[in-house]
Parts: sequence; C-alpha cells; structure tokens
Amino acid sequence: MSAQTSFTSGALPQQMGVLGGGRMGAGIAHAFLISGSSVTVVERDSESAQAAYERVAASVDKSIARGGVSESREELLARFSTSTDYGQFASAQLVIEAVPEIWDLKVSSLQAVEQALGSDAVLASNTSSLSVSGLAEELQRPQNFLGLHFFNPVPASTLIEVVIGKQTDQALVGASRGWVEGLGKTAVVVNDAPGFASSRLGVAIALEAMRMVEEGVASAEDIDNAMVLGYKHPTGPLKTTDIVGLDVRLGIAEYLHEMLGERFAPPQILKDLVAEGKLGRKTGQGFYTW
Repeated sequence: MSAQTSFTSGALPQQMGVLGGGRMGAGIAHAFLISGSSVTVVERDSESAQAAYERVAASVDKSIARGGVSESREELLARFSTSTDYGQFASAQLVIEAVPEIWDLKVSSLQAVEQALGSDAVLASNTSSLSVSGLAEELQRPQNFLGLHFFNPVPASTLIEVVIGKQTDQALVGASRGWVEGLGKTAVVVNDAPGFASSRLGVAIALEAMRMVEEGVASAEDIDNAMVLGYKHPTGPLKTTDIVGLDVRLGIAEYLHEMLGERFAPPQILKDLVAEGKLGRKTGQGFYTW
C-alpha cells in the first residue's frame, strides 16, 4: 500500500482529515495543522462544523500567543476547513475518527469515512478502549486501519498510543511512528487488547481511588495529592477523571469489566455521580467542584 510506505520518519501527511470536531477532534486537528498538514474536519451538521472551526481557531491563537508556531494565523487557517460532507476526505492520506466511544457509532462512522477515501489512504480511530481488531472487521480494508489514541488535552500531551490490530499492515507501524514524531510527540506501540496500555492502567488506578473515597479512606484531594507528590503524577487519578469526564470513564470501566472481569467493576460512587449528571469539569461538578 503506497500510502503507508510513502511516509518517511518524521513526515506528516500533506492532507489529513478528522471526523468529529469536539474537544479531542479539534485537538487532533490543531496538532496536525500547526505541524504543517492541511486539515479538514467533518461534523454532523453545520452548527457543529462552525463550533469545530472556532475551537481549532482558538487553539491556533493560543499557540501563536505562546510563540509555538512560525506561521501567521492567516497562513495556518488557510490550510484548515470544516464541512459536513464526507466527500471532503477524498484526497486525504490519513483520516482520524474522533467520535464518542459508542460501538455502533464508531462502526457506522468509520464505514462512511472508508467509502470516501482512496484505496491507499489510512484510516485510524482515536478510541481509548474499544477493540481495534473488532472495528477493523467491519471495514473493507482492515489492513489500512489502526488505532491512534491521543490524550486530553492534545496540545499539552506528549503521548500518542499506536494500537496495532490483527490485520493492520506492519508498514503502518513505522509510518505512524513518523507521524507521531512529526507532531513532536512520543509513540508507544501496543497490540490490540482491552484498554490497550494507557486506559487499562489509568482506569485501574482511578477505580481504586474511587473505592477509597467511597470507603472513607481519605478525601479526593488527599488521594490525588498522594499520587502527585508520592508518584509524580501530573494530576491525581480523581482530578484526571473529572477532566476526562466521569461518563467517559464509566463507559470504559464497563467495557473493561465485561472483557477482563471483576477487577474493573465500576464503583457505585461513579455510577451515582454519572446518574446525577455530575460528569466532572464539563458540568462543573464531579469529584471536585470546578
């Protein structure tokens, strides 16, 4: 497949796309844009597309203010567009799907993107836990598919988890390392498994921290401080859960519980907070008040 082997170390696709322009999708688009790619974000409707444009433009402004880019705002945004038309992906060499962690939505979205892509284009999912091999089975060109798991917030995170499915062409391993390097980030390569490496370990720590709050062992703040000061975590597991979203963490925990057993059973406190609409930073209340 020429798309994979045409990328050299550190090289980025000239044309790339992102499906979904929410917080993660906009972050991914921003990362490629300021690193030199032309980027198109496709959203479900015009209102969402406009919101995605504004998110990326705001991130560009922040990068310029920090002195992190050499191009002007006009030059950067000239290479960026949003649309509601999957056909805008036709010339993309790489498209990354960044829709919510719902299996049926992921499958239908990936299938729709694949129909719009050239036969050599690479399709990736930003899934944080769903089976890359399972998603690939729903596609016509599974060899062109892999996981590229970015971390929130994308501009500040230096890690991208490259997830290799059972049918992923091995040429994509080297190509994806090149893309990650071109973004100024570091790749960890893992074979497809429930929760991969990052989500599996991160959720395991977070669930135990929730049980400790539930049992009255310590406050959320003190548990987080123990991990920040004792283990040098940049933020504790409970504050991280608030940032990621309690609903997102619950969905991942339920999936890992199903796949890996009782050690990933979501604590009642997590289920209760989600049922009450206390989803963390995005709603103003979770384990912390924001």
